[in-house]
Amino acid sequence: MTEPATNLDYDLRLLPKVSLHDHLDGGLRPSTIIELAAEVGHSLPSTDPVALGAWFVDSASSGSLERYLETFDHTIAVMQTREGLIRVAREFVEDLAEDGVVYGEVRWAPEQHLRAGLSLDDAVSAVQEGLDAGVEAAEERGHLIQVGQLITAMRHADRSQEIAELAVRHRDSGAVGFDIAGAEDGFPPSRFTEAFTYLASHQFPVTVHAGEAAGLDSIVSALVDGRALRLGHGVRIAEDIDVEFNEEDQLEVSASEGDEAVGLVTLGNVASWVRDRQIPLEVCPSSNLQTGAVEQFGGDIESHPIDLLYQTGFNITINPDNRLMSGITLTGEFELLTETFDYDLDDIRALTLNAAEAAFLPLEEREALIDYINDGYDNARD
Repeated sequence: MTEPATNLDYDLRLLPKVSLHDHLDGGLRPSTIIELAAEVGHSLPSTDPVALGAWFVDSASSGSLERYLETFDHTIAVMQTREGLIRVAREFVEDLAEDGVVYGEVRWAPEQHLRAGLSLDDAVSAVQEGLDAGVEAAEERGHLIQVGQLITAMRHADRSQEIAELAVRHRDSGAVGFDIAGAEDGFPPSRFTEAFTYLASHQFPVTVHAGEAAGLDSIVSALVDGRALRLGHGVRIAEDIDVEFNEEDQLEVSASEGDEAVGLVTLGNVASWVRDRQIPLEVCPSSNLQTGAVEQFGGDIESHPIDLLYQTGFNITINPDNRLMSGITLTGEFELLTETFDYDLDDIRALTLNAAEAAFLPLEEREALIDYINDGYDNARD
């Protein structure tokens, strides 16, 4: 997937950004995969970095979340050693910094990285060492960045309580939140109520993948059973929104503005709850197209409900999800939106500030992050 050329007169890559939904095992460099695979004896579809990168994008673009998830077999295979995890985490941060990200939350499932004998705590410590090294390397290049871990439990496994305890155990050494990921349909958050209760009792933040491969019931379960403070993807909340047009509206708008018709928007109870309480949606536009999450709305970026959600006041944040599988960066996602929906600098700033305000950071740090972002955007206007 190629990144579109922006129609704006400034370089979006230079603007400060916040990435809240970014998977560690979905952001590897193809060259790193090839080198690590050779070290551990793992076979790959290609040993050419360009061809391998293209294979990941093509394989992830089938329109099926299940097929999309299969691509992770190769990335996870090379992330089983302490050295491998450190390198991947370090490069992950370096790539974020290169893209202008100043705050990032990297989510990953430690339970998937134990094949070579690491313990859960060993794995988390190795990733944190890599993240710290990446932050230091970025600072040496003059780029300030802060990164936290979102410790993730896999939905199809039965280790959620153990992983919740792991996350809380590392809350003072890099872990900033908890998530559940993997096959959403058939594995609702209600399966993990005990773990979510444990996290709530320890006042540990939770975001839940919901509203991607499953609909409103999954979102409700994330909010009720998961006590989610944010919704991972969440785009299928649009199923609870009705937009009606009539001929009179169309004639009136076209005569006065020469623009598209404006319809009457009605929100259902779930959509109203999410919007009115400004529960952040971690929207990943390119990934949503690949996995078929927005197929019922049209299946292309023009019909993606993100603009409907944004225009009707939902708390939208923009994220890359899996940069390797989508062949994109966070800058590329913003460029896609400017080209498709004619978003301008004020829109991009608003979406970025939404993400900063939703970050799993103490209030004072969020306020400092917001000030830093505003300064960056003010300078972009000068």
